Amino acid sequence: MRKEIYLDYAATTPVDPKVLRAMLPYLKKEYGNPSSTHSSGQKILAAIDDSRQKIAKFLGCQPEEIIFTGSATEANNLAIQGVIKALKRQVKNPHIITSQIEHHAVLKPCEFLEKQGVEITYLPVDKEGLIKISDLRKAIKRNTVLVSIIYANNEIGTIQPITEIAKVIRNFRNLKSQFPIFHTDAVQAINYLDCNVKKLGV
Repeated sequence: MRKEIYLDYAATTPVDPKVLRAMLPYLKKEYGNPSSTHSSGQKILAAIDDSRQKIAKFLGCQPEEIIFTGSATEANNLAIQGVIKALKRQVKNPHIITSQIEHHAVLKPCEFLEKQGVEITYLPVDKEGLIKISDLRKAIKRNTVLVSIIYANNEIGTIQPITEIAKVIRNFRNLKSQFPIFHTDAVQAINYLDCNVKKLGV
């Protein structure tokens, strides 16, 4: 008899029993539409609001800043494409900086936007998978609207110096612009690293 050994926990895991217990009421008994005014819907809305509060506390942000999506891919697309759509009229020839070893959830929307005429800079990495801060400094320019650098790499585990990157971006903003916005794909980091957005500067 063959025994399976599963080694892809970085991609997905079985549902944690605590998560399953917390979700069971909403998979069986509690199914109201949170946009409805009836009591069943309002009960679900309260549960969503409570969840939003807990996540905001964990991330160190405001509850109204939390947007629920169906997946990390959807969240990354929303962030990257959303910035470009929101700033299209405000910034001529927008520019994005990312790294060559981002997850496809970041690289694919960047490639899509590149075909639409958005300028993309793909920073190289060293043998440890780290970007060089000096490369980032050289790449930022007046039309840079977004920097997207993965926090913890899903393939090799490299942890990028997010707070240092944020400092470079903040210094640039202070001198020249209100941009770039700093985005990080922190999916692989959430279980292991501090993900307080204020401390990280994302």
